[in-house]
Amino acid sequence: MIRRIILAASLSLGANALAADPDANALYQKHCADCHDPSRLGGTGPALIPQTLRRMYGPKMHDVIANGRVATQMIGYSDVLNSAEIDALATYLETPLAEVPNWTPDDITASRNMREDYMPAAAPVWDADPMNITLVVETGDHHVSVLDGDTFEVLDRFATPFAVHGGPKFSPDGRYVFIMSRDGWVQKYDIWALQEVGQVRAGVNSRNIAMSSDGKHLAVANYLPMSLTILSTDDLSVEKVIDVVGSDGTASRVSAVYQAPQRASYVLALKDTPEIWEISTDPDTLFERRRIMLSEPLDDFFFSPDYRFLIGAARASDQGVVVNLSEGKEVANLPLAGMPHLGSGISWMRGDDRVLATPHLREGMISVIDMNTWTLVKTIKTDGPGFFMRSHENSPYVWADVFFGPNKDKLHVIDKQTLEIVKTLDPEPGKTVAHVEFTKDGKYALVSIWEDDGAVIIYDAATLQEVKRLPMRKPSGKYNVWNKISFSDGTSH
Repeated sequence: MIRRIILAASLSLGANALAADPDANALYQKHCADCHDPSRLGGTGPALIPQTLRRMYGPKMHDVIANGRVATQMIGYSDVLNSAEIDALATYLETPLAEVPNWTPDDITASRNMREDYMPAAAPVWDADPMNITLVVETGDHHVSVLDGDTFEVLDRFATPFAVHGGPKFSPDGRYVFIMSRDGWVQKYDIWALQEVGQVRAGVNSRNIAMSSDGKHLAVANYLPMSLTILSTDDLSVEKVIDVVGSDGTASRVSAVYQAPQRASYVLALKDTPEIWEISTDPDTLFERRRIMLSEPLDDFFFSPDYRFLIGAARASDQGVVVNLSEGKEVANLPLAGMPHLGSGISWMRGDDRVLATPHLREGMISVIDMNTWTLVKTIKTDGPGFFMRSHENSPYVWADVFFGPNKDKLHVIDKQTLEIVKTLDPEPGKTVAHVEFTKDGKYALVSIWEDDGAVIIYDAATLQEVKRLPMRKPSGKYNVWNKISFSDGTSH
């Protein structure tokens, strides 16, 4: 059935979608096409193109082909293919498609699959605080665990599409969650009923999703094709597909899409053209576009709490740029070398001043910026480059991981007022520690051991002592309903 879903794309690509090596192509068509489609755009298995599988290249790709992938339908082929054939097939999968895939509204509609056995519940089928539910994305075997944020009981564990990316998004009432995969599948799940509602493929290679402030529309940022797909949150039907082309005629990938709740809009980061797009979600101007011209492309956005200011990273010049969205112009530059990860930045009140803090992907430091003067307050030296930061309005601390390098097992706890590291945690020596989320009241901090045989560790956020440990399969991210729908201070948005 799912192969028929992809058929339109397969026919439109034809032989031009295949790599030049006829032997590798023959191997692919014989052993892989049934699950991943002749076009490599995905079927029952994920799309096998560079944009979706980049992190698996090299020895890891060879190993997956040879030995399969645990907890998936991917079997091993070491008893069918020799090492040279596996190498040829791995190289083939690293080869880009000859043509950019076109994924039309008709293709999206054809992929839509709403569950016939879904039965909505009038009230939650579990006894817990609906606002204190936390979802744990387990990428080790492509599942999500639903946690009671008070007892930390696992209420449900459900399968997701391959390679979830970009962070789940909740409906404004916290009842539904929407989850997106790298190869464009969007899944709707009813938290109250603990049931999947349906799935649809909104793109071929997608980056993230964003909810509209009224909860009626879900936007999907796409690399392939270069577009923004807008779905109805009610039934995952297509509302609009917007081709993304700059004012100079340059087609652009969409790095990310964000909800700007006070502005009743989406804000788009464009990878290939020096513009920001704002798409209205106001019913009176629904899906109208506004362009904000820039001096160079920006991505990895951070927003002030009132969504008046956008701070983006300018990769080419190693700096941050502040854009006044109301005025539609750049207003300041920030000294942010070392590739800041603004998408994981957070802000809080330090005395009477609001500050922004961001980790850096290339250097062991955290930059703290005064958001009134747009000046550097302090550079906090860390044990290595970090990926995620988190805090909570009820916590005096910021938690920052050291995701890259030899100290990946460390986690810094930083005082919000003094900007000093007060403690460095080492919860599992030698294992990657990452991504902190808080419970609704900020009493507990949930920390990931980012390994296939990993865990979620629950800390008392005041005493910094471990309370409980839940075994998990590479828990890459955790998302508390209340913190996300309320845009809690200290949570990246």
